[in-house]
Amino acid sequence: MKFKVAAIFSDNMVLQRNKTIAVFGEGKDGKTVEVELIYKEDNIEKKATAKTDICNGKWITELPPLKENENCTMTVTDGENSKTFKNIAIGEVWLCGGQSNMEFELQNITGGKSHLENDKPNVRFYYTQKKTHIDEEFYKCEEETCWETFDSETAKNWSAVGYLFALRLSKALGVTVGLVGCNWGGTSASAWMSREYLALDEYANTYLEDYDKATEGKSEEEQIKEYEEYLIYEAEWNKKCDECYATIPGITWDEVQERIGVCKWPGPMGCRNPFRPHGLYETMIERIIPYTMRGFIYYQGESDDHKPNFYYRLLSLLIKQWRNDWNDEDMPFLFVQLPGHMYYPGEDLKHWCIIREAQEQVAETVPNTGMAVIIDAGELNDIHPKDKEPVGERLYRQAMYKVYGMMKEEEAESPIYDSCVADGNRMTITFKHLTEGLVVTGDTDEIIGFEVAGEDNKYYPGEAHAEGNTVVVTSDKVDKPMAVRYIWTNYPLQGVNLYNKYGLPVAPFRSVREESTTTYDIKIQQQLEL
Repeated sequence: MKFKVAAIFSDNMVLQRNKTIAVFGEGKDGKTVEVELIYKEDNIEKKATAKTDICNGKWITELPPLKENENCTMTVTDGENSKTFKNIAIGEVWLCGGQSNMEFELQNITGGKSHLENDKPNVRFYYTQKKTHIDEEFYKCEEETCWETFDSETAKNWSAVGYLFALRLSKALGVTVGLVGCNWGGTSASAWMSREYLALDEYANTYLEDYDKATEGKSEEEQIKEYEEYLIYEAEWNKKCDECYATIPGITWDEVQERIGVCKWPGPMGCRNPFRPHGLYETMIERIIPYTMRGFIYYQGESDDHKPNFYYRLLSLLIKQWRNDWNDEDMPFLFVQLPGHMYYPGEDLKHWCIIREAQEQVAETVPNTGMAVIIDAGELNDIHPKDKEPVGERLYRQAMYKVYGMMKEEEAESPIYDSCVADGNRMTITFKHLTEGLVVTGDTDEIIGFEVAGEDNKYYPGEAHAEGNTVVVTSDKVDKPMAVRYIWTNYPLQGVNLYNKYGLPVAPFRSVREESTTTYDIKIQQQLEL
């Protein structure tokens, strides 16, 4: 077997500081791999070394923890072949996971051009190659992947959310920040987990059941042929779709399909479909395990809105798997709660509300997680909001508080619903992560988005105002309020105007939750720990 260092190791790479550094690859059994990292400390050249034997065609070894550094060199050899990597930085490394809003490129966001032309950041980027299956072409393309340093051309395609997060982090910490892009638009969380993990949970397993049913009786060749035919159809359909929107302003989605045919996305399920469960875990996540990192940032959930009641369990399971894969049960996992989104006019299905609720429950119940609330940062009729600055900023705040301990709680955490108490026709709501008062923006003291319900469980708009760290809600249609909810809509058409003093929006909530979104079986936890 040919001697290889894993593709994620290249010139310009960033290695994680203050943690043992995993170095790994492939080679011929019986040989010994030696790794030497040359760095400087107080202008004195020093070396860190490690070695291991190759077994079953694989090898992995660990360098000792090192402080932040620049311009390091690493040489890896099996005694016969060697590979040298230059311009290595030792700093902070984060994985950027999820779907299209994490994938959304820096060149396409509001202010992106200014960042590309004017920034001089200490940020580097490695993009895990996006391939749907592993074949000879896969390995050939993988060898061409490499770490990139920032310039106006290379950084155009970087994750905007990841970059804006890293830009702030690098300035605050004074070190190089490396990002590992591992995302794909339109993907379910199930695409980023192994088949074995999905099978552990009866709800997550429904993704496997759907896939197996869709491919039942089809050979691999038939699946490939079917998907290739779909790709031809999709390319032509997309071209016609663009023409429709360009020539008929205001045309609705239904009218587009009436004119040019049905949108068949995401195509037939099969071994080449990138949206199949466990597929991208195999072609992307597994290719970078266990590259040493500080943690994960994650923006996903849109493509699981067809099974919103399962999302708490799905996301919890994904976090558990990734932490197990990296052999660190406390590895920070910071994620973005879904913003407002709806195609208007259209039915408000409120399924994004349930996804947001599930995300909040993950933040509240799964240790070492953090949630960036961006309910105020969505765009009507566009599932890809172009202003990513609030997203990067709020993920950065989560990291500064939860991971680095350099920011206080209220600067990083949005107010989260805690409890409500009824007194006559008044409902008083209290919040977690709130001690310094609420701010109502705009030219009114009236808070937008509150509703209350009585015994009949019918919700009516409420009049709400802030009193210190609480909100008081009343409605002339509800004499004895029993429940309250806030921004319980896929998209807040009237806007959002309730924040803490640090500009972080209050998270959407309902006081009466469904158990199905908050249950995580003890049996599954025990299976995962075996």
